[in-house]
Amino acid sequence: MPAKISKDECVACGACVDICPEGAITCEDVAIVDEKKCLDCGACVDECPNNAIKLED
Repeated sequence: MPAKISKDECVACGACVDICPEGAITCEDVAIVDEKKCLDCGACVDECPNNAIKLED
């Protein structure tokens, strides 16, 4: 399953955008994951300072 962003916790810092190896994340008011590009690698989960990103089972 692709990464899921918690809109309540995301502050649009862009850390996940910079770390994503597939360029699957963009950032506006909150981060947005392109589910077709996401490889479920978890890099964004580890990088997020607010724990706003989860990989769903």
